[in-house]
Amino acid sequence: MRLLSPAISRLARMRMWRIEAWMHNPVAAQREVLQHLVTSAQYTEFGSKYSFSSLFTVRSFKETVPIHEYDDIKGYIERMMNGEENVLWNTPIKWFAKSSGTTSDKSKFIPVSEESLVDGHYKAAKDILTIYYNNFPYSDLLTGKGLVIGGSHKIHQVNEMVQYGDLSAVLMQNAPFWGQWLRTPELNIALLDEWENKIEKLAESTIKENVSSLSGVPTWTIVLIKRILEITGKQTLAEVWPGLELYLHGGVSFVPYKEQFQKLIGKDISYLEMYNASEGFFAAQNAPDEDGLLLFTDHGIFYEFMPVEEYGKANPRTIGLNKVQLNVNYAPVISTNGGLWRYLVGDTVQFTSLNPFKIKVSGRLKHFINAFGEEIIVDNTDKAIAIACEQTGAVVNDYTAAPVYFSDNSNGAHEWLIEFEKMPDDFNGFIFELDSSLKNLNSDYEAKRYKDIALRKPLVKIMKPGTFTAWLKSKGKLGGQHKVPRLSNDRKYIDEILQFKW
Repeated sequence: MRLLSPAISRLARMRMWRIEAWMHNPVAAQREVLQHLVTSAQYTEFGSKYSFSSLFTVRSFKETVPIHEYDDIKGYIERMMNGEENVLWNTPIKWFAKSSGTTSDKSKFIPVSEESLVDGHYKAAKDILTIYYNNFPYSDLLTGKGLVIGGSHKIHQVNEMVQYGDLSAVLMQNAPFWGQWLRTPELNIALLDEWENKIEKLAESTIKENVSSLSGVPTWTIVLIKRILEITGKQTLAEVWPGLELYLHGGVSFVPYKEQFQKLIGKDISYLEMYNASEGFFAAQNAPDEDGLLLFTDHGIFYEFMPVEEYGKANPRTIGLNKVQLNVNYAPVISTNGGLWRYLVGDTVQFTSLNPFKIKVSGRLKHFINAFGEEIIVDNTDKAIAIACEQTGAVVNDYTAAPVYFSDNSNGAHEWLIEFEKMPDDFNGFIFELDSSLKNLNSDYEAKRYKDIALRKPLVKIMKPGTFTAWLKSKGKLGGQHKVPRLSNDRKYIDEILQFKW
């Protein structure tokens, strides 16, 4: 470790020119990516079906290949999982990443090729390290280890050649040797399946390590930090790991959690957001004090962007990087070196910068509330929660919201279920600030709230601490990337949680 870390550190610091090459020429980089993808897959079953060998332009590619959602390619994937080759991609697919399935009871299995690992996920990880060193040239990051708080790591063997697990399990199993050296805990603990036992093992096995970075979903990272502090009797994480300097996070907005992290850690560290999904590693924060994540345009993924109003149309329109606009909601459509072709990821993003191209995740195509024309997205509610907390001294652990429909006696409303880490000084004041912030953030919501004609003020119910965790556990979705849906346009989740007994 002592010999390896300086060598990796030096290599990482020398790579910035590679990043600048595609960062400053993103459209050209994207053309090359698409050409490579189409050429590689031209003799696959999918490539033959859509005449990849005769597709020479972005326009012809878009005109020939339809946009796909998971159900459209499910048949291909099932065959690949049974061992068939040259179906969607031209090299053998031995691994599949099982999605967390927060929007559906059915799991999705995303093909993970050797190319998508090496030229996608691992290349992005190296780029993040290089970018971090570029921002903090005197960092001691690699003198310590990175504590990775992944998901449910159990590996499932489909047959002799094919396996699946959640993304973090696939990445850990295939990580290059230098990645294993720099990570903690040992693989046998990281691969534990039962989440509550794993938290205990993670805490016990890493307390005496020199941990310099943490990475994981905020909710479960907080659970681990609190357990570590309980075991050690320390007040802050800085007392346990003095060398801690970086927290890498993703999966949900960090806005509602940052105050908690600062208090639990007890010193100033760097926070870096990543946009890493089963389908690919899309973006990461390249400037610590700037909003927005640098879009990775040379990592085996070709991007198109669908204006959200096109979703559901027979032939939805997509645009390329050269036509995107700031602060407009788009649904990314990707083609990848894992064999996904014009695949609708399901997230929505907004561009925060066009030079270089930076994005932020604004929500999900199916995680929104638009029961009354208010078009509320997760980005709105995360910010509103953060403002209400700041104004009333509250700290929110988790929340979910859904519509209350019109009845004979009343008009509509949004019902909120909220778990507080710290109750607001004034509960009614919290509701007022939440409502006011949403009005300021979303003009459609403000219009529907006018004189309570369409929407009444929010109905907020305080949930007993641990309710959301217990509900997730009852669904077999405890840990890792699993999370409570922030918003839903129907009452399926919220009614289930309200009736949940534990």
